[in-house]
Amino acid sequence: MQYSTFGRRTGLRVSQLALGTGNFGTGWGYGSERAEAKAVFDGYVAAGGNFIDTADTYQVGQSEQLVGDFIAAERDHFVLASKYTLGGAPNGGLSRTGNSRKNMIQSVEASLKRLKTDRIDLYWAHFSDGVTPIDEIVRAFDDLVRSGKILYAGLSNFPAWRIARADLLAELRGWAPLIAIQTEYSLVERSADRELLPMAEALGLGAALWSPLGGGLLTGKYRDSKEGRLTGLGGVLVHTEKSARETAILDAVLAIAAELDAAPGEIAIAWLLARAARSSTALVPILGSRTRSQLDATLGALALSLTPEQLQRLDTASAIALGAPFEAIANSTGNITGGQGTLLRAPFLPVA
Repeated sequence: MQYSTFGRRTGLRVSQLALGTGNFGTGWGYGSERAEAKAVFDGYVAAGGNFIDTADTYQVGQSEQLVGDFIAAERDHFVLASKYTLGGAPNGGLSRTGNSRKNMIQSVEASLKRLKTDRIDLYWAHFSDGVTPIDEIVRAFDDLVRSGKILYAGLSNFPAWRIARADLLAELRGWAPLIAIQTEYSLVERSADRELLPMAEALGLGAALWSPLGGGLLTGKYRDSKEGRLTGLGGVLVHTEKSARETAILDAVLAIAAELDAAPGEIAIAWLLARAARSSTALVPILGSRTRSQLDATLGALALSLTPEQLQRLDTASAIALGAPFEAIANSTGNITGGQGTLLRAPFLPVA
């Protein structure tokens, strides 16, 4: 596995694939027992991975507990990321959920205990609660960095305008900077191409990409069976063939998998790795494997090389309409340049 600094503003070195541990535990009634979770962890580490992503809410705290046990022997080797917002207990109520300073402080203390460590390397606000002022969040992150309880901070599932404002506030006020964002991104979910990824690339933020297999859709398994997250988690965070676009994407993935004698999931991850190679900042897919066999069926992507023609087929099948203002900008380019050529970059490239 290769490594990069996570964004252009840190020296934090992470592997090109992260391990998401939302399936570690059975608190949700669906997930991995301890032995299976350990097999997934061991397989990821053996492949060279060092970036572990968890959250207080995953499996009602069980994920953090298992991760803490698994990394204990080599704690300093791993980049450990966790999140707060939704709470580590069911029905947390107003006092134990949200983005407030109050919830952040009590959440990080609880996570440190479950993880059995004295610091979290990267701490995310998991979701925007739509209420807490962004300066409260960033200022509280700064306090935790200064105290040594977290080393870096980032925002997960926040709109681009709030992230950009938070980034500027931290810079102007001398607070600990945000270093990264986390968002859903895959062949079937490319909305981040509109605002989030261009922003991350322009500001030098790293980006962790969750659900790279579309909740299992891109493995092709739901064409033959309803097993997996589609039934195990009641369809939460799972994409389906609800339109001709999803069908065209999956058709392309399966065809290329047959051409390369590879698993469909490997093709989906290989496309993301190729996308990351074209980025000016680190884009790191998060593997959320529930079983060791699922992990092994995606790690093969590290050895795959998709041809330009295959990448183009996947790009075309998965393309989304960028909408306003990007389409208007593209249509106006000739007027802006006086017909002398194109000055504007494509929306998915970083802006200097």
